[in-house]
Formats: sequence, C-alpha cells, structure tokens
Amino acid sequence: MYKFLPIRKILVWGTEDWVLSGVPGSESVVAEGPDAGKTLSEVYGGEFPLLVKFIDARRDLSIQVHPGDELALKRHGCRGKSEMWYIIGAAEGAHLYSGLAKPMTPEEYERRVEDGSITEVLGDFEVAPGDVFFIPSGRIHSICGGCYLAEIQETSDITYRIYDYKRPGLDGKPRQLHTELAKDAIDYSVYEDYRTHYERVENAPVELLDCEHFTTVLFELTAPLECPTPGGGRWCTVVCAGGAGTVNGAALREGEALLFTPDETELSLVPTAQDFKILASYR
Repeated sequence: MYKFLPIRKILVWGTEDWVLSGVPGSESVVAEGPDAGKTLSEVYGGEFPLLVKFIDARRDLSIQVHPGDELALKRHGCRGKSEMWYIIGAAEGAHLYSGLAKPMTPEEYERRVEDGSITEVLGDFEVAPGDVFFIPSGRIHSICGGCYLAEIQETSDITYRIYDYKRPGLDGKPRQLHTELAKDAIDYSVYEDYRTHYERVENAPVELLDCEHFTTVLFELTAPLECPTPGGGRWCTVVCAGGAGTVNGAALREGEALLFTPDETELSLVPTAQDFKILASYR
C-alpha cells in the first residue's frame, strides 16, 4: 500500500490536486515508508493507467472535449481521456455541462464557437453531493463554478479547449483554443440521459461505473466494513471522497488517496468521522 505526495495545480478557474498521477512531468512520488521518494512508475513498473484528481472549481472551466485512444495515439502518441466525476460539494445553484441537449452538426459547432452560443446546445445539470457523471472521450463538457469533485480518468493530459469565455489566463494572455482539433474529436450524438444512476447503500460496495478503461466502486460508511479489495488481485486506487477513517490501519481523510498492490486482497474500512466515503477504482 502506497501513499503519495499531492501535486497542486493553480489554474485560472480554481485548483486541481493530483493525488495519483503517472503523467510525465507531473508524476506522483511516494510520501512515506521504505519506498519514499520513488515515483509511481517506479513502484508500478511502467505507466500507471489511472489519474486521480480533486477539482475545486471557483469559476467555470472552459468548454472542452477529450480525444479517444485511437485519435490521441495518432496525434499525440499517448492515451485518450475518458473520465468520471463524483460530486463531493456543490454551492447553491452549482451546475455542469455534459453532452449535447440537441443535435448539432460540425458546421453549426464552428458557428456557435465563433458567436459564443455553444453552451445553448449543451446538457446543463444542477448538481448535489453524491451525483456521478461519466464523461467518455468525445463528449463535450465543462465543470462550472461552485463544484468540488473527485475525478478518475485515464492517464492523459490531453484536453481540447473549445471555448473559454474570451478570458485571459494567469499570464494575462488569452488561453489557447483547440477549436479545429476538437471538431473531429466530438461525439455529435444526443443521448437520453447523461447522469450515472446508482442505488445508495450504506456499508456495502456499490458499483458506480464499469467501462473499458476502469471500474469504480463506492463505499458509504457509517460502520466498520471488511471485504475483498475491489479488482480481485489488481492494482486498486482507494480515494477518500468524504469524512475520514482508516483503510487497513492507515489514516485517510477527504482529498487523500492510497494505492493498493495486487497482493493486498482484503480491505478493512473504519470510519472515524461522519460520512466516510471511499471510491475504489481499478483497471
């Protein structure tokens, strides 16, 4: 079991804390124990497939999209980016954009980016703690101000910024847009529902998402629980998305993460504060 030093990124809209990252140039380092100072790739033995962040959006993020694996490999020589969001906190009226609410052609996309009306065709959702959204590659999206969430994604930092409200970056200059690159990456389909629905059950594992890139299981704990580690002998990220407690004896609080090795097949969760929530993800 490993704990890593968080990497904080200050952005024009708020902050990201990367608590588990194998992204080159932003790689997590073991915080303590005999392997302290080693990188995630050194203890894993290669590029770890998942990236875990905590995102605190004080202002709206840009309208953006991520390419899929095939397109990202062709253009950038890396993985694409599918991700999921678990809402931890939401200010009154907080919302986010996910997917298209009405049909849009590539030609209309270009026009709406130019005239600033792109948000008019996006799915707009008010959010509350516990809400879950899956954002597969190709889906236009944006986290808006007032949202605090955990993000679990493929190990990739490829983002196509479509529209950024004509605001300057931290350096005072307009941030780069990737309007043309995004055009071929967008999924122009309209889907019936963009929320991920699940039954909330206390003190038991609840599967939130199972896709080709990763599986995520939620534990909402009011009492101690012992169970098999999700993933059955695979590397597993264990992320605290609320409250505090111990995980196999290690203290863990909101905003922190652990990485379990394949030989750690049993999970012991003990809440020490109210609303102890754990997200366990594996590939």
